Amino acid sequence: MVTLKGKHIYLRALEPEDLDFIYTIENDENIWHLSHTQTPYSRFLIKQYLENAHQDIYEAKQLRLVISDYDDKALGLIDIFDFDFKNKRAGVGIVITNPENRGKGIGREALELLVNYCFSKLDLHQLYCNISEENTMSFQLFEGIGFKKVGLKKDWNFTNEGFNNEYFLQLIKD
Repeated sequence: MVTLKGKHIYLRALEPEDLDFIYTIENDENIWHLSHTQTPYSRFLIKQYLENAHQDIYEAKQLRLVISDYDDKALGLIDIFDFDFKNKRAGVGIVITNPENRGKGIGREALELLVNYCFSKLDLHQLYCNISEENTMSFQLFEGIGFKKVGLKKDWNFTNEGFNNEYFLQLIKD
C-alpha cells in the first residue's frame, strides 16, 4: 500500500490557503538558484497556479506537494517534474523552507515517501535530480536513500560567484 504519511510528516496536495506560503518560497532570493528563478512571482500568478494545481500529473507533467508536520504546519515543498510516463522517469526536487528544520530528517522522510509513491503508484523506473557541486546537504540527503552520481555538468549554472558545476544523480528502481 502506498501512503504519503510518514512517522513525523506527511505530503499533501496544494490548497488555496497555501498562497502566502508558496509566495514566500518563490520570492526567496536565497533559494532562487535551486529552481533557476530569475524574477519574483506575483500573488496573482501564484493564485492562478494554485487554481490549476488540480491537474492530473499525466496532464501537467509535474506534481508539487507540501511537506507538512502533524500540527498542519507547512515545512517545505517536494516536486516531481519532467514526468515522462512513456520512459517511466521523472525529476525530483525538494526544499525545506526554514534552515532550522534542515538536517533533522524531515527531507529524508519526505523524499522516501515520494520515492515510494513514484515507484509503487506511478510505476516509474527511475528518478533523477540535479545538485550543484557545493550543496553538500542535498548530496547527503539524496545519496543517503540510494541516488547515485552519474554525471557532472561542468560550468552548468551561472551565479554571482561565476560558473558552478552541477551533478546529475539517478535512482533506478530495483
